[in-house]
Amino acid sequence: MKITVAGVGYVGLSLAVLLAQKHEVTAITTTESKAEKLNQFISPIQDDEIERFFKETREGQRELNLHTTTNKEEAYKNAELVIIATPTNYDDVNHFFDTSAVEDAIKWTLKVNRDVLMVIKSTIPVGYTEYVREKYGIKNIIFSPEFLRESKALYDNIHPSRIVVGCDDNQKEEGEMFANLLLEGAREEAKRSNYEENDIPVLLTHLTEAEAIKLFANTYLAVRVSYFNELDTYAQTKGLDTQMIIDGVCMDPRIGGHYNNPSFGYGGYCLPKDTKQLLANYKDVPQTMIEAVVHSNTVRKEFIADQIISKNPKTVGVYRLTMKSNSDNFRASAIQGVMEHIKANGIPIIIYEPTLENGSEFFRSEVVNDIDRFKHESDVILANRFDADTLSDVADKVYTRDLFSRD
Repeated sequence: MKITVAGVGYVGLSLAVLLAQKHEVTAITTTESKAEKLNQFISPIQDDEIERFFKETREGQRELNLHTTTNKEEAYKNAELVIIATPTNYDDVNHFFDTSAVEDAIKWTLKVNRDVLMVIKSTIPVGYTEYVREKYGIKNIIFSPEFLRESKALYDNIHPSRIVVGCDDNQKEEGEMFANLLLEGAREEAKRSNYEENDIPVLLTHLTEAEAIKLFANTYLAVRVSYFNELDTYAQTKGLDTQMIIDGVCMDPRIGGHYNNPSFGYGGYCLPKDTKQLLANYKDVPQTMIEAVVHSNTVRKEFIADQIISKNPKTVGVYRLTMKSNSDNFRASAIQGVMEHIKANGIPIIIYEPTLENGSEFFRSEVVNDIDRFKHESDVILANRFDADTLSDVADKVYTRDLFSRD
């Protein structure tokens, strides 16, 4: 099958690689330099499995039928299936996802290949798929939410926790076809790597319910992050042992010991924008919890900043802007909100972030990638995730809430 994937971020690129094991895949990017890299099988994003697949392809150990282009007309015109995985950033002014890139892909597809099946994988507002169907007078578009972690996107496509596809009752054949494509990609790698793939649950549901599943799932994760962060805030304020309390709470099997490591707040590609979008979707619907979760994230960052400010440092060092270990993404990372409050109090900040150029500036703060200089000049070092190999010799300077050494 000839498949076109619009977007080469975590979602789009991981899907393109997954499906290119068995199908002819064309990925679309708006950036020529990204296209050039990808056509040499060099990943523009940090993802262990994508990098492994690409390395094996470059060395002739694996075959991926993947081509990347900036030529939209050609890519959409030749497709037998179009997957839309473009970014949908949250617009804080209009309180809505910016779906312009999704609509651009829809318009191009309708212009050159009107009858092809389109599958939206971008995260969208509840009701959006029905809206574009009505707007463009079409039915050949369905929605399938993604449940991927940054820097582990291909791994999560190879080992999916579940597959959800939203479609009309009369489109179940198309929905099953797409679900089977994802299952095929996962099973292909299982066969190649000689491991037994667990049964993967598949849910075919209606369009709008599938959209709601995505936003409610991510908001529940944000609830859990916020819960353990507020537990930690209480424990720090009262001089209690956070880790001991969390261990005791999580012994309850109904709660469990997963996703319980405190942080500076939730951030990254999904949780900040998805919680805000869900809150916006609650317009005219009674709620208190969703709004509280969004507000809780702001309160947590202010608390962390106050903890640092109370130490009266001359210079604060920020060790990595990224939210997670082994990641190169720091979009909407919580530590940036903490920095904002610290700088508002007139305290200088320096940043250690190897993905940025040494000596450059980020948020009006100098990037210092000489680690020895960074450690020496920092009176307090903020680390959302503690890197023992790098920071153990200055542990007395480090402020972190990374109690369990995991994301």
